[in-house]
Amino acid sequence: MKKVIQTENAPEPLGPYSQALQAGKFLFVSGQVAIDPEEGRIVATSIREQTARVMQNIKAILQAASYNLSDVVQSNVYLSSIALFSEFNNEYGRYFDKVFPTRATVGIELMPDALVEISVVAYKG
Repeated sequence: MKKVIQTENAPEPLGPYSQALQAGKFLFVSGQVAIDPEEGRIVATSIREQTARVMQNIKAILQAASYNLSDVVQSNVYLSSIALFSEFNNEYGRYFDKVFPTRATVGIELMPDALVEISVVAYKG
């Protein structure tokens, strides 16, 4: 059975998708960009600030489903330029403790003003 997860503490979806879906013990969180949920737009301009905002959005969605960052087993990261990788990596690493999730990172064209987008899969066993 699938359960839709929705929270006001993360940005509203920009299209026909859910913030997250819980399927059994798995939680699939849609790609998040650095949209401030109160402002409704991207306000951060550096890759570090945007990564922090994205991780805050993901954390809020996880919490709405009673998960946390330690439950994340996989993430997909999309950078507007692979040249941002080092700075992104330094900020991203601050959100996990010792056991890092698996990850794929690619450079790709993102929506205007977005430097990073991250989706995650969490598991509560």
